Amino acid sequence: MPTPSLLATRLPPWLAHALRAQRGPVPWNAVLRGALAAVPLLVAVLAERPSAGVPAALGAMLAGINDRPGSRRSSVARLGLPAVAGSAGLLLGTALAAAVGGGRSLVVLPLVFGLLGLVAGAVSSTGPVASACGTQVLVAVVIGAGMPLPEPGPVRALLFLAGAGWLLLLRLVLPSPGGLGRGPYRLDGEREAVAAVYEAVAGLLRAVGGPGARAGRAALSAALDQAQDALAGPRLRRYASSAAERRLHARYAAAFPLAEAATALAWAGGTLPDRIVEGPLRLAAAVRADGPCGPLAAPARTDAGLRALDDALLRAAAAFDRPADTPPGRTDARSYVSVLRRVWSAAGREYGLRVALCCATSTVVAQWLHHDHWYWLPATTVFLVKPDLGPLASRVMCRAVGTAVGAAVFGALALLASGHLPLVAAVALCGALLPVATRHFAVQTAVVTVLVLSLVVLGGEPPASWGRLIESLLACATVLLVGHLPLPGRRGHAVRAALDTAVGAAHRYVGHVLDAREDHTGRAALRRDAYRSLAAARTAIDVSAAELPPVARHSAGSESVAGAVERLIDTTTACAVQLDHRAAELPSPHAELLATHLSELDRAWAVPAR
Repeated sequence: MPTPSLLATRLPPWLAHALRAQRGPVPWNAVLRGALAAVPLLVAVLAERPSAGVPAALGAMLAGINDRPGSRRSSVARLGLPAVAGSAGLLLGTALAAAVGGGRSLVVLPLVFGLLGLVAGAVSSTGPVASACGTQVLVAVVIGAGMPLPEPGPVRALLFLAGAGWLLLLRLVLPSPGGLGRGPYRLDGEREAVAAVYEAVAGLLRAVGGPGARAGRAALSAALDQAQDALAGPRLRRYASSAAERRLHARYAAAFPLAEAATALAWAGGTLPDRIVEGPLRLAAAVRADGPCGPLAAPARTDAGLRALDDALLRAAAAFDRPADTPPGRTDARSYVSVLRRVWSAAGREYGLRVALCCATSTVVAQWLHHDHWYWLPATTVFLVKPDLGPLASRVMCRAVGTAVGAAVFGALALLASGHLPLVAAVALCGALLPVATRHFAVQTAVVTVLVLSLVVLGGEPPASWGRLIESLLACATVLLVGHLPLPGRRGHAVRAALDTAVGAAHRYVGHVLDAREDHTGRAALRRDAYRSLAAARTAIDVSAAELPPVARHSAGSESVAGAVERLIDTTTACAVQLDHRAAELPSPHAELLATHLSELDRAWAVPAR
């Protein structure tokens, strides 16, 4: 039997992506939260009001899909903001159903859902939290308009918000593994994220001169992104109010020079002494223990990169051993104006238009079929049209297979058990499986299908496994058709916009370094922006490359642009280290390479997208 990597090389990209799954340890704390998320539903069933528990369980389910690893503070925005959007959508959908007379209209509902899809889709293009908000508001509007529950709209909205709030409360209160004994507010997620940065520095240093150097640099960039997100969540005050948090911010800032030096060493290649990784690993252990770092390994100062690494280690050791009195500022520098520009950019308009067409078309088909569960069709298309879940062909295939498996499992459950309590147990089991199931869209679909069908029965409707399968297949066909329609303008706007952001960030970083400014904080922020934008562009390119050939060809050549951006940023980082440790101007070899990479990027970027 061929290995997965060998199998992937023999299959077309759109099919290989559907067989790919994320790997990692089981997040047992998230599994526990998912199971406990069914508590409000159990209370409603025991109070003989099972329909009141359905909106709460829906809110908990959607929050569970967004419950990803990270800090507690960042989870407030990641879970809370989409929940508020979903609650508003449920209220709006209930009012809309009352206005059109029982949620039946071949004109009004498709028009309203299409307009909402246009706005929500455009907003979703600005980031992952905005994407979750846009999805939940659309799904909730559709469910509110079509799901027959006895509770009035305001009550449904409050119950939905209570279910999501319950899961968020569990996320904030329950301890993480290894997080006990660190005070009433444990910064375990933030500490783990910052410690992972120092470990990633060690991993990159270990890989210098070998084939894994590029992957090590990408892992370091991802670790810095995750730490930045973990520390940038909302807080009651403008600045960190505890000494532990200020200390953690200072230790995160101390990792920037280390990351810069390690990147410069990876760019230069060569062989490094084995002991060079001991310092970053010791700093990582100190972050986890929230203590001093202790003695570090003897330095090696044979060239500019090693001198920069040694100086960065010394400064980090000093930061670890002294209290941090300077409060950190805000880490998110994006303005509302820039977000609005992204909403109405070509990528935002393209995605918003496709969401609008999917919502309106699926609603017309569902209303025309006059199915009792007509809201399933547009609600399914909202999830399917999301590019966050992978390439279009991959997520359509996974949705069809996952729905078939989930419907069969629920059909067997309905034959073997009766009553409300087995259905509550099924919801709790599905909630526990959800954190692991999110690693593959087909598995996630199967788990969500069982959960949703259980809630349908608890809401007073008859079982409808076969109907659920038919509606999902119709949604797959709708999204597949609309996803390949030749809309006005050129395709590939999402990739082009991501590359445009990455190219602009790279040029700003180069300009700052060549100005020979001593503003190291500003340089670190620009470097972070450049690498983060590059990672987002590569993600968009990977998704586009795994689409069906008629769509994938529109982003052909994008990888060459991303490669040019990466080489330019790495070379600029090496030049920054040289300028720091040479009083004179930039060495000629570095200047020539920088000019070459700038010209290479300009040539690659000048090629128009097809």
